Amino acid sequence: MENLKEGDLVLCAVTDIDRTTVFVKLEEGEQGTIVTSEIAPGRIRNLRDYVIPGKKIVCKVLKIDEKGNINLSLRRVSLKEKQEVMEKYEKEKNSVSILKSVLGEKAADVAEKIKKESSLYEFLQNCKINPEKLEKHLEKEEAEKICKILQEKKEKAVEVKKIFNLSSKSPDGVKTIKSMLSFCKGNCEISYMAAGKYAIKIKSADYKKANQEISQSLDKIEKQAKEKKAEFQVSR
Repeated sequence: MENLKEGDLVLCAVTDIDRTTVFVKLEEGEQGTIVTSEIAPGRIRNLRDYVIPGKKIVCKVLKIDEKGNINLSLRRVSLKEKQEVMEKYEKEKNSVSILKSVLGEKAADVAEKIKKESSLYEFLQNCKINPEKLEKHLEKEEAEKICKILQEKKEKAVEVKKIFNLSSKSPDGVKTIKSMLSFCKGNCEISYMAAGKYAIKIKSADYKKANQEISQSLDKIEKQAKEKKAEFQVSR
């Protein structure tokens, strides 16, 4: 609770639904509430159309009052923020599974000690840069086994997609646009959807990295569009 502050993003599990309030439990164990107006924009007829008991949701901390009550918002969380939190959750979940496969019953105690210093995922990634750090909490043989699992494990790729409009009125407009989009190769893919409408996709093992790359790619297209006097707009 002492580390929680207004504006923080938190992963919660829905525990109960009243007529106008949703009750949730945060990953750290604290209880929180979401009022109807903070579930989604517009009129809400039935809260269960948006949340159900047991469902995991990403919320934003609005206020923590003097009694320690945590007021949360679901509607103020962007898709990007939700994806980043869920990706982090999945990585932590997978890290716990790796610890359990090697440490068995003592995995939970070791995980709690590690979390006081960093996330489990970041800790285990030390296998790739500084394996000796793992031996602070693990026996050398255990650390070696975990490193081997990580080295053999492939990260699941995530995909970020954006839609944009691009057109040119110049006589060689088609050639110009084709040239502008030719930089997109490898993990980057641009596909034609309709007249002047395109989709760009970036694949990466890390959502944050993929999102940064797609933003950089769109900035590059926008810059070229201005230079070549073409019309460019990203769909929201």
